[in-house]
Amino acid sequence: MTNKNHADVAKLSFEDALKELEQIISKLEGGDVPLEQSIDLYERGAALRSHCEKTLGAARERIEKIVETKDGVTTEPASFD
Repeated sequence: MTNKNHADVAKLSFEDALKELEQIISKLEGGDVPLEQSIDLYERGAALRSHCEKTLGAARERIEKIVETKDGVTTEPASFD
């Protein structure tokens, strides 16, 4: 995968990246894709998965900083456990 393709992935919203990843998974599971194309799809899928994980991690960090209290909103860590 070229650096240009990685840059393209980085520009995608979480929802668009996830949708494309789901399409790639469907194609690969179908088994009708030639080997070279499968490798390219797998590589793109790995980049999309990484992008989604980073986006979710950033969202989680933002949410953990927001805690609503009886006095309003504060920026103490919230626990997801």
